[in-house]
Amino acid sequence: MTAPTEDNTALAFPIPRTCPYQLPAEYAGLRENGPVSKVTLPTGRPAWILTRYEDVRKALTDPRLSSDRGHPDYPMLVEQAKSDRDSTLSLAGMDAPEHTTARRAVVGEFTFRRMEALRPRVQDIVDACVDEMLAGPKPADLVKALSFPVPSLVICELLGVSDADRDFFEDRTSRMLSMALPPLTRQQAFFDLQTYLDELVTAKEKAPEDDLLSRQIAKGRQAGTYDHAALVDLAFLLLTAGHDTTGNMISLGMLALLERPELRARITDDPSSTPDVVEELLRYFTITDIITARVAKDDVEIGGQTIRVGEGVFALGGAANRDPAVFENPDELDVDRGARQHLAFGHGPHQCLGQSLARMELEIVYETLLRRAPGLRLAGSVDDLPLKHDAAIFGLHGLPVTW
Repeated sequence: MTAPTEDNTALAFPIPRTCPYQLPAEYAGLRENGPVSKVTLPTGRPAWILTRYEDVRKALTDPRLSSDRGHPDYPMLVEQAKSDRDSTLSLAGMDAPEHTTARRAVVGEFTFRRMEALRPRVQDIVDACVDEMLAGPKPADLVKALSFPVPSLVICELLGVSDADRDFFEDRTSRMLSMALPPLTRQQAFFDLQTYLDELVTAKEKAPEDDLLSRQIAKGRQAGTYDHAALVDLAFLLLTAGHDTTGNMISLGMLALLERPELRARITDDPSSTPDVVEELLRYFTITDIITARVAKDDVEIGGQTIRVGEGVFALGGAANRDPAVFENPDELDVDRGARQHLAFGHGPHQCLGQSLARMELEIVYETLLRRAPGLRLAGSVDDLPLKHDAAIFGLHGLPVTW
């Protein structure tokens, strides 16, 4: 095996995707010749990237690698305004034991059983969005008509947020996650969201309803552990993460289904195969590839390379999900591979809390849209699609379709 790269600081990271279907071409070479490589972040600071499946899994479960975003050495992709660093975004920025306690308090809201009980309501939301799109002009932008409205409406309903505020949340979340905007612009978006959610939680405290936030308030008060600020942070995390990731996966997955008639037929001819299609699409795209960052609290050896205290690490789930040592012909979209061991939702203590909800939304959207719009097709060329090079979560800015 080629020795890990120790001084490859000339390699700039993140490496942009140039095709909606493929990860950066450099990943394969790094995985083979330098699976633990040092890179330079946009901030000018060095960090390590991991590209092998085995190493990524290890990093995401090693307690010596911290998720604490308030740590002074945490590897930020862009310069952060002070207010951004002051917020740990609740679960996403915690380590055990605080993370274990906080996650246990909310995990019951996202069980498979609770998500299945929500399925009829998600179906209603999807049907309404499809109705509106099909009744409107052609071509339509699937991103605006379906991809983002569906998860936004679902997560807003879960949290007890007014539908009228959905555009506000989509706009502010997009600004906050953009790596192209200046820190002050992202800071203002952060402030806007945090202020709204602070007021929303306060309203739920005074007049509880049947929603996730109200149930968390009641549970915390009963246990004598209620923390207003912590619930605001949790709401912030769920709202921003709960719609941006799923929205981007809806767009990319539909693009693949429109371009691959045989995949489309799997769903339309046998809807029971939809979950297998969804799993492979999740593995294939791995849109959260670059956000699994950690900082070393102690020296850690991974892949034969010692990562020192204070050094940053990016465990690249996308590179891991294309590792030929684990997935045969990994660059092929193969719905028969049964790849449930993929890392699209992360791994370990911070594995995505809402993965059952995301899977259900994707299944319902793909099956419903293909069934109700059998003539749906891309309106334009794949080469002209606007890729999200400027965001931490990969996706499409637009997806023109007609029928």
